[in-house]
Amino acid sequence: MLRFLYGSVHFRHFSDILWRPFMKTPARSSAVLFFFIFLFFGAFLSTRLLDFAAAPMLQGETAHKPVEIPKKPLTKVEYPLKCKAVNLTQTCPRDYPTAFSPEDPDRPSPAECPQNFRWIHEDLRPWMKSGITREMVERAKRTANFRLVILDGRAYVEKYERAFQTRDVFTLWGILQLLRKYPGKVPDLELMFDCVDWPVIRSIDYRGPNATAPPPLFRYCGDDATLDIVFPDWSFWGWPEINIKPWETLLKDLKEGNDRSIWMKREPHAYWKGNPAVAETRKDLLKCNLSDQQDWNARIYAQDWIRESQEGYKQSNLASQCTHRYKIYIEGSAWSVSQKYILACDSMTLQVNPHYYDFFTRSLMPVHHYWPIREDDKCRSIKFAVDWGNRHKQKAQLIGKAASDFIQGDLKMENVYDYMFHLLNEYAKLLRFKPTVSKNAMELCSERMACRAQGLKKKFMIESMVMYPSEDASPCIMPPPFSPLELQTFLKRKVNSIKQVKAWEKKFWEDQNM
Repeated sequence: MLRFLYGSVHFRHFSDILWRPFMKTPARSSAVLFFFIFLFFGAFLSTRLLDFAAAPMLQGETAHKPVEIPKKPLTKVEYPLKCKAVNLTQTCPRDYPTAFSPEDPDRPSPAECPQNFRWIHEDLRPWMKSGITREMVERAKRTANFRLVILDGRAYVEKYERAFQTRDVFTLWGILQLLRKYPGKVPDLELMFDCVDWPVIRSIDYRGPNATAPPPLFRYCGDDATLDIVFPDWSFWGWPEINIKPWETLLKDLKEGNDRSIWMKREPHAYWKGNPAVAETRKDLLKCNLSDQQDWNARIYAQDWIRESQEGYKQSNLASQCTHRYKIYIEGSAWSVSQKYILACDSMTLQVNPHYYDFFTRSLMPVHHYWPIREDDKCRSIKFAVDWGNRHKQKAQLIGKAASDFIQGDLKMENVYDYMFHLLNEYAKLLRFKPTVSKNAMELCSERMACRAQGLKKKFMIESMVMYPSEDASPCIMPPPFSPLELQTFLKRKVNSIKQVKAWEKKFWEDQNM
């Protein structure tokens, strides 16, 4: 054992040599002993201190935590209506901000806009090279309901023709809310707006080497043969004549309606309710209803709006109509505002071949967002679609979910405002003249529109009013235009998807020997 501890006699010899000089006298021995005791306690103390300092680091903590200063909560400065007494002339307040920068310096950068924003570039393409002159704008006056001028963040309107119901009123209301949402950001501009359904600027009239540039005219829908500039419709801020709520409120109601109705337990038929009198194609749809002779898997209901208004709109609550696995969308005299309500229902939308589009529908893809229905053979097409969906329930449910996700996400009110902003911003870049306010125009503001309004008109205005500037300094980031190849590929994919459905449908009926 000693040999193990000390190794050999060489160790003892070395030890004697090392210690012998220090052991010659008693005094020297005491000094040496004191020295080694001092070293021993010093080493022990240092080790304990090191252990103490290292302990929190070994536990994954820092020795000194930085003091966190709590962030000051962001304050929202509201700008409510400032209505004067009834007998006084309502003026526009001057204290609403004309510029705004959010307080939070750490706010995330704006996200990229949804892909349907890319159609803004396509709608403005006819003027990309020439720009827009005052003469062009004046030519658009022929069918316009009003001229809108925005100068220094304020709106001025000159009205020409009375619009149907309150279309112009709520369109202008929506533009005023955009100015409140992004104060000082909407550029100076001047435009003409037509509130009638049908687009009128025919592209064929502006072709050829000697053709003039088309007049820029804003409206709610377009088609493949026209050049009208598509803008969000009035119903996003409410449609008081038929008790349709503002979109932000209604979108929440529709989601709650979806949650109340489990898809697999819904009625396994196609549902449509609306006014068939406005178009021959809708009257033709009535033939597909259930009868003693035939069941086309469709349940069609004619909506009597006069009777409905007298009975308090009890049978027209859109959020309570998400009870069928399939819902039919069919155009009226032109495009119909009902499309967004139908797509939002989680039901697989059966879309009768449309001729018109609005600002978001061009991005919808057949067999992904909806199921295409033949216009010239509606009843058999609807029956095949419902039979297919009931045989492939999960696939049909996914199509309905893709559409409602699109509506709840890409078409939320925040994105509607951002679409308006980018469309007006890109349009203003093309102007080759300085916008001016004519002598017949009047300044428009939320107070002038809402303070004297009554009934549902006032209720919907208050409900849809933007109370404070956006928390984000800027709208979403505008995506780039389609490249020619991208656009061609996208459109070809849509055509091929519709052809595929027609082929399936044809084979189905051939197998039925009908």
